[in-house]
Amino acid sequence: MKQQKPEHVVIIGSGIGGLATACLLAKKGCKVTVLEKNDKIGGRANIFEAEGFTFDMGPSWFLMPDVYQQFFKLMEEPLEKYLDLIRLDPSYRIFFRGDENPIDMHSDVARDKATFEMLEEGAGEALQPYLDRTESQYNIAMNKFVYKNYDSIFDFFTWEVATKGLRLSVFSNMNTYVKKFFKSDRIGKILQYMMVFLGSSPYNTTALYSIMNHIDFNMGVFYPQGGIYEVPKQLGIIAEKYGTDIKTDAPVAEIIIKDKQATGVRLESGEVIEADVVISNADTHHTDTQLLAPEHRMFSEKYWKSRTISPSAFIIYLGIKGEVPSLTHHNLIFSQDWKQGFYEIFDNPTTPGDPSFYICAPSVTDPSVAPEGDTALFLLVPFAAGLELSDEQRSKFREQILDTFASECDIPDLKERIVYERIYDVPDFKSDYNSYMGSAFGLSHTMMQTAIFRPNNVHPKIKNMMYVGANNNPGIGMPMCLVSAELVYKRIFDVSHDRPLDSLEE
Repeated sequence: MKQQKPEHVVIIGSGIGGLATACLLAKKGCKVTVLEKNDKIGGRANIFEAEGFTFDMGPSWFLMPDVYQQFFKLMEEPLEKYLDLIRLDPSYRIFFRGDENPIDMHSDVARDKATFEMLEEGAGEALQPYLDRTESQYNIAMNKFVYKNYDSIFDFFTWEVATKGLRLSVFSNMNTYVKKFFKSDRIGKILQYMMVFLGSSPYNTTALYSIMNHIDFNMGVFYPQGGIYEVPKQLGIIAEKYGTDIKTDAPVAEIIIKDKQATGVRLESGEVIEADVVISNADTHHTDTQLLAPEHRMFSEKYWKSRTISPSAFIIYLGIKGEVPSLTHHNLIFSQDWKQGFYEIFDNPTTPGDPSFYICAPSVTDPSVAPEGDTALFLLVPFAAGLELSDEQRSKFREQILDTFASECDIPDLKERIVYERIYDVPDFKSDYNSYMGSAFGLSHTMMQTAIFRPNNVHPKIKNMMYVGANNNPGIGMPMCLVSAELVYKRIFDVSHDRPLDSLEE
């Protein structure tokens, strides 16, 4: 799609991708309007406050600071002016079910080598060459593949993929790949747990995503003081600085199409906003099936039913009286039957019998998110998309998770110390974000849902309609949504190269 600076761009949704796109286009001089259905910006990177506690509702891991630096460089804005980043140490703590001794990972190879050696003889020495390999893979991916738009299968299956792509381990799954280097079941879990945050299982995710181990062990885990919501909040501030009009409580009812061209949108209020480019940062399934007339849709319902959808989540937000010494900022409880857990999410959707789950306790790092001396945390259990519980089932599962949490993390009086509680699960993801099947992330990162096989950011039938966000290239996660925004910018201004932009003027 070639054109010189659009006169008016309407962006549906104010997630990270939508806000970042608004920033880039507004700085370039476009008139930009962002329309958000909810009462605050951020999309899934949401926030709420209750009883003196503040809870990030969506992403909680700040990774890949290099991608944020790239985005802020394009905006000619200093990152440190907007985000006060703290490097976490330990990066996270792991509780192996039934073991009294949790393990801390530090994103410090020298210290983590000792931990690996304790778990498997020889694994300490094997860690460095493994991470060297993932670093090389990361650099290839970021400089040759991630910042590239794809229009046909020939854009992906190139000579470069045939050569460098082999070094990316594209054609192996993550579980098989890790076993080539480490035999310990516990090390396998440590190196594969991040696949859940990509909405995938290590048994069906391409080993390309071993680059997540470089991100984890070499680059570190960070936290923006004030909470993850500072990311969309500050993007919104920058977007408005360059003239973007952000409207909340403005749900879109229809994308208006005339002569195969998007000409604007109609809000549920009946108001029509004209535009010469429409970009959807809303859930792709919702956009395709609810905002477009049937003749304009990209995909059939059969297509969507054949997709591998990332898990939803069963989340318990808790305000706890007093501190919880056993926790650090990020904590993971791993079940003993790891494979069964993924089976219950992806293959046989059911309430998990012995789930692995995640505990985020940001008040360990940031006292501002809880009353003085108290603890704000949430428990996130990956949960099969589309699986809705009755009130009785929800109550029973809540008890199971809280009992496991109390036992594994040595909090015998947990329930007596709860001063605030909220449960959030599949129906909430559907209603708040129009999320297909209540997925927490969108399309999983299976081999057949990566790169050229992921929905394109350009609508194949409609001129001047585009997509940005986690369901499109390059995929799930806040950093990837920033890249997605840069890819949309490249589309609009006809920049075809596959490396990150040096400036908005090139």
